[in-house]
Amino acid sequence: MTVTHNVAQQRYELQVDHGLAIAAYRQQGDARVFTHTEVPPEDEGKGIGARIVKAALEDTRKQGFRIVPACSFVVAYVRRHPEFDDSKR
Repeated sequence: MTVTHNVAQQRYELQVDHGLAIAAYRQQGDARVFTHTEVPPEDEGKGIGARIVKAALEDTRKQGFRIVPACSFVVAYVRRHPEFDDSKR
């Protein structure tokens, strides 16, 4: 399972057993504002949300953009992984 970046839809995607998991964002200047994370209900609790968010945040950094968590899942993820906290940059 590979996370892909769908630039046209401004989201990261991961095909899972029961559909598509996504981490959506809105590009704002030098930042990506992560607005929504979704995993098919049948696939929840398997670490898929964390996997797609981690890949999305790593790719965002690699591309030189700041991370702005606006979705509650991404906020919680960044809280647990302060290396992705750009609020102090």
